[in-house]
Amino acid sequence: MIQIGDTTLMLNDPMVLIALGFAVVMIFAVLLLLIVARRIGRSSEMTQGLANQMGGLGARVEMLSNGQQQLFGGLNSVSEAQAQQQAKTLQLMEQRLQLVTETMTQNLSSSAQRTANSLGELQQRLQTIDKAQENITKLSGDVLSLQDILSNKQTRGAFGEIQLTDIVSKALPSDSYTLQATLPNGKRADCLIHLPSPPGPIVIDSKFPLEAYEALRNATSDWEKAEASKQMRVSVKKHIKDISEKYILDGETADGALMFLPSEAVYAELHAHYPELVREGFAARVWIVSPTTCMATLNTMRAILKDARMREQAGTIRKELGLLHGDVDRLTTRVGNLDRHFAQARKDVEEITISAEKAGKRAGRLYHFDFEELAPDVDTAVVPLAKTDS
Repeated sequence: MIQIGDTTLMLNDPMVLIALGFAVVMIFAVLLLLIVARRIGRSSEMTQGLANQMGGLGARVEMLSNGQQQLFGGLNSVSEAQAQQQAKTLQLMEQRLQLVTETMTQNLSSSAQRTANSLGELQQRLQTIDKAQENITKLSGDVLSLQDILSNKQTRGAFGEIQLTDIVSKALPSDSYTLQATLPNGKRADCLIHLPSPPGPIVIDSKFPLEAYEALRNATSDWEKAEASKQMRVSVKKHIKDISEKYILDGETADGALMFLPSEAVYAELHAHYPELVREGFAARVWIVSPTTCMATLNTMRAILKDARMREQAGTIRKELGLLHGDVDRLTTRVGNLDRHFAQARKDVEEITISAEKAGKRAGRLYHFDFEELAPDVDTAVVPLAKTDS
């Protein structure tokens, strides 16, 4: 870079280089002229030749100047074209950058929206999982409470009574059974179903011994299983005998009783591996039922109770049917009378319609002064009055 006054010349600029070259050539020419001038005195011929050379050098310098001007014009054109191309390139880059920016903004907005939605769904699912976890925790506590209940004989009996009460209350009307009913022999039954005779009231017992079944389920060795199975047979036989002796009373209750098992698993275990106990219950007229079979049995009892009540109300029903028959007869008679009234009214309306049509025709003829057409309607049976002598 060369600083000349207020003008700054860049050495990498082609125009500056050309100008410097021209300046060097001019300096060289001046030096050459000085040398020639010194040697003028030596020889005129050399002076003439030098003058010729100087003339050729001046022509070449002029050509060089013209070439410099042409080169300067070409450089200006190239600079302008380059500037235009650069402006177009910058404009295109700005447009593409704007398009890319808009696309990225839209993509980021969509991604943010999808992320927000995903986070919202994730939060809802986490809430659902939290609720499920709370329910599982509560259920675990309930299971532990149920195990505590079943581990105690008294609480287990209360649990069986509650379960039986729930089933009976859903299957039968409230006036068709009694809970903790006292029998004539002084024994208290868990539930007494008031069936008509026959078969008569029937007892349901819910105090099934589950200790043997729990021991059988928890047995790990063959000896423990054998001992638990033997205990199971003994306890079930004793319970069947107790129910048969306590709750089957001749002339007071039905000829049988129900032994309620509070677990379907125990019911399945008895029928699968202890069929002799089930047959022994049949022989003692003690029917073993589970929650499912108990509900089916109670629905059958409900049908029996409904049929008995229908028979009790048979007289009332017959009386009501007689009254209903009389009401139907009176209704039939009144409908017939109403039909006759409608027929007479229809006939009267038809006659009124005919008279109205005739009156309308006659009024039309009168309106048009068509008296000749009225002549035939004159009654010829009417005798005209004779003139009297005055």
